[in-house]
Amino acid sequence: MKYSKYLSLFFLIFSLQSCSDFLEQEPGTQTSIDELLQNKKGVLQALTGLYTELEANLRGERYAAYADLQGGNIKFTPTITGGNRGQISPPANLEQVYSFDDLALTSNFKPFYDGSYDIINQANLILEYTPRLNDATDEEKNQIMAEALTIRAYTHFLLSLVYSQDYKYTPDASHLGIVYNTASIKAGIQYPSRKTVAEVYTLIIKDLETAITDYSSASLLPGATYSLFNRNSTKALLARVYLQKGDWNNAYDVANDVITTSGVALSASADYVAQWAQADLPISEILLEFSTPKDTEGAASSSMSQVFGYTSATSYQKYVASNDLINLYENNDLRKQLFLTQSLQTLVNGVLTGVNYNFTRKYQNNAGYVAFRLSEMYLIRAEAASETNRADLAMADINTIRARSNASLLTNTTNLKENIFLERRKELCFEGFLFFDIARNHRDISRNDGCIANVCSLTYPSLKYVLPIPTYNTNLNPNLKQNESY
Repeated sequence: MKYSKYLSLFFLIFSLQSCSDFLEQEPGTQTSIDELLQNKKGVLQALTGLYTELEANLRGERYAAYADLQGGNIKFTPTITGGNRGQISPPANLEQVYSFDDLALTSNFKPFYDGSYDIINQANLILEYTPRLNDATDEEKNQIMAEALTIRAYTHFLLSLVYSQDYKYTPDASHLGIVYNTASIKAGIQYPSRKTVAEVYTLIIKDLETAITDYSSASLLPGATYSLFNRNSTKALLARVYLQKGDWNNAYDVANDVITTSGVALSASADYVAQWAQADLPISEILLEFSTPKDTEGAASSSMSQVFGYTSATSYQKYVASNDLINLYENNDLRKQLFLTQSLQTLVNGVLTGVNYNFTRKYQNNAGYVAFRLSEMYLIRAEAASETNRADLAMADINTIRARSNASLLTNTTNLKENIFLERRKELCFEGFLFFDIARNHRDISRNDGCIANVCSLTYPSLKYVLPIPTYNTNLNPNLKQNESY
């Protein structure tokens, strides 16, 4: 216990120092949390830093590629130069995860786990200090707190997806969820236990419902409005949470609300492919896209293209579409044009040979992280309608998405559930859904084209549908129970 307390004190200091990303004012100086968060300017500076941390945590290859990689949408490109030129191997940052063999001691996802709880801690600091502001109106305080609450709920939700089995893994969702932090580390050292998944979702929904009520008309932060949470994007998140939970009536109602009242429309067929190719603007149906970080001269310092991009035959990234995905599209489907096919030198039977690879066009140039867009709301509404015996409504929504893509339309509701699953896979590929869709539908994993993992398939249920809590964190907190099999 003394060892755990020592680590906890270290972690407290480390966690508070990690907040210095938004506390630093100038080189060689640092402002205390109390000093920074005593006025509106400081709180807004902290909120800006919070968005920066969230964007970086999502854009990193670990989370950005995870769901599509594990589910079978992704394979790898060959090594470009050197003695291993043409060979194909998994990237080091995801090598253990890719084979469903992540290790708690050296977990590939430790940076994501730590980064997520650091984001939550920063959100809690903002939530604790904002009510005390003397230079902000009640409306301004509510707006700031609504954004921080949403980010807190969103980050807990992402952690739950990665570290907890799906909601219906047990009949009453009584299986292990995650630690849900509602107070900052500054408030005192604690040893929280993991809540059940049911409890976690109740807290997520409570945070989101409170935020939706508190939002005003606009954020107080500068920058593109599409890169900041608002009432519509928070409702979109709530609809996704209800979908993951299997709360079909609420999923339908909230998705329908976003579709009918947000003022956002589906991108038109004529513009759909071209809009994804825009260098600095998101697709017009976006509900939230986190902007890419830029340097002092306004140039993007990093973007999603650093995970999925193609520049030339000697400059490209590791992740491309598998034929498991490509073969799902009809030839006339416009979404098939969202892949850039390039020949790359690959070792085939010991000989360098030109082999075609398909890069996604969604994330070229300075592409930002797509968090929510309207297409997903149509697909949520379709699935919720199907699950509540409104098959005709579900088919209509699926056909709306298919018609926009020039794909053939459904003419009956036979195999509707399978069609919805496949439509999500085609429409939302590379946006972080497939593996979690597989898990919540209690489906098996089958990765074929390009799979070089030690394990290419899993049968549901499996303890390997979740990752291990990093050993450092379980040592730090004696009440933090490890996932089974790790």
